[in-house]
Amino acid sequence: MSTSAAEHLPPAYPDRAPWGTAGRLRAWQAAALEDYMTREPRDYLAVATPGAGKTTFALRIAAELLARKIVHQLTIVAPTEHLKRQWAEAADKVGITVDPAFSGRTARTSRDFTGVAVTYAGVAAHPMLHRARCENRRTLVILDEVHHAGDSMSWGEATREAFDPASRRLALTGTPFRSDINPIPFVTYAPDVQGIPRSVADHSYGYAEALKDGVVRPVLFMAYSGEMRWRTRAGDEVAARLGEPLTKDITAQAWRTALDPHGDWIPSVLQAADTRLTEVRRHVPDAGGLVISTDQESARAYASLLKRVCGESPTVVLSDEPKASKKIAEFSDGDSRWMVAVRMVSEGVDVPRLAVGVYATATQTPLYFAQAIGRFVRVRKRGETASIFLPTVPTLLSYAGEMEVSRDHVLGKPPGADDDPLAAEAALMEAAQREDPADGDELMPFEALGSDASFDRVLFDGGEFGTQARTGSAEEADYLGIPGLLEPDQVAVLLRRRQAEQQAARDAAPSGDDAQSDGGRDPAVFEQISMLRRELNGLVGAWHHRTGKPHGVIHTELRKSCGGPPAALATAAEIQERIDTIRAWAIARG
Repeated sequence: MSTSAAEHLPPAYPDRAPWGTAGRLRAWQAAALEDYMTREPRDYLAVATPGAGKTTFALRIAAELLARKIVHQLTIVAPTEHLKRQWAEAADKVGITVDPAFSGRTARTSRDFTGVAVTYAGVAAHPMLHRARCENRRTLVILDEVHHAGDSMSWGEATREAFDPASRRLALTGTPFRSDINPIPFVTYAPDVQGIPRSVADHSYGYAEALKDGVVRPVLFMAYSGEMRWRTRAGDEVAARLGEPLTKDITAQAWRTALDPHGDWIPSVLQAADTRLTEVRRHVPDAGGLVISTDQESARAYASLLKRVCGESPTVVLSDEPKASKKIAEFSDGDSRWMVAVRMVSEGVDVPRLAVGVYATATQTPLYFAQAIGRFVRVRKRGETASIFLPTVPTLLSYAGEMEVSRDHVLGKPPGADDDPLAAEAALMEAAQREDPADGDELMPFEALGSDASFDRVLFDGGEFGTQARTGSAEEADYLGIPGLLEPDQVAVLLRRRQAEQQAARDAAPSGDDAQSDGGRDPAVFEQISMLRRELNGLVGAWHHRTGKPHGVIHTELRKSCGGPPAALATAAEIQERIDTIRAWAIARG
């Protein structure tokens, strides 16, 4: 078998390669391929950010091994039925025939096929069938998004049982970390400095590297806060503002109130997102948007709202629909504006024209968030950007601010209070905050009474820009109107300029009677925190230009040095300490 077809597969299948990469593998793909073919390992874990081209890399290896008769057949394991077909289509383009309809019920396939594509659930249902296939013929197993093999102990055990005899195993993932401590089969773990086992990748290619190389899009996070009102089971009416320091339960109820389609928050955010999409489509005519919904009822309601906003019926994709995959493919190939999906457009699903997203789900695990954002970062041509609209919820803001920070899968519990009291407390807080609020619906029923939305800030490259503004205001429009084709450094410059202009306009505004009546009033806590955040972000930006380090990395280093939670959860005193620390760094460096 020849590998020529694989050699000519664009680095970013299924769309064309990004600017400057056509006709050859990307640098990370070439380096990983050379490493693999030199070492010839039985197990190999490649961690690459979504959109980096893991499919092309894996199929190139498959073509090489099949051509050299090192393996005789292929088994691809994917998380969903849709991805099985997507893999089969990609493999066909390089001359590898894969049967995506193979199942444990029939246990047979045509001799025309070189391999099969199955799901992790399918492997768990018939592990001995797949073990027998591996024992009978030398097999390469590609474990796509391998962290799914740890979704349950039974899945992990079945995956290990089924593919233990395989000649080669190639594991791929864009998000190696998990929210639990279930071990991932065929992944190597090694103790870190604290003795805690962490996953070890054979080759890693993170978002920060990919952004620098122009392989992925820069992502602007548009955060919206607002006043929420709801009634508890006891009949008490509660009001709270998204983004203010709240308990976990109150945050969850405020968040769910914001997502209620009968309030004003979600219609206002959908309107803003559609305005942003219109601006992006001036430069990228086929750009599309995706609303990620919690449930089917909300998805249909959001679709109705979007139709009123833009005059076009969105594509609605529900996970239990038999034609869901067909709908996704049709949307991907078309030029319509919006798609609304419930847990269907997950990792690995390729809709390269997605450029605007609305995170309208109550799911807040870091794994799900990373998977969702991964749908928007695939580059088709130089300068494309992505814009994600989300509620001002501290955990989501912390994930958005740390996109450039690589993570590993950690096994075992963190150090106890006797080892590091601060670390133990932080771990407990993090675990509590990352629980899915939807899981507690039965424990804290409530009735949403109303909501409104206000533009809060833009998060980009670890920095925060903008100030509170009404939806529909000129201040909001300044950020919604950012051009859809910009280089990452141009985005940062434009954001800083617009924030400076807005701040100067506010400072120059006449104080009036209201200011006089305030006298020497100290600013409210939220005003103090907002001012300190702006000061910190300005210093981080200056340090970035001085050192070349990404904003997110600098924020992480400050957090390690000073302690405390992510910036979105930090108190005024904690932010001030970080300001003092980065100033000390600048003085020490001279």
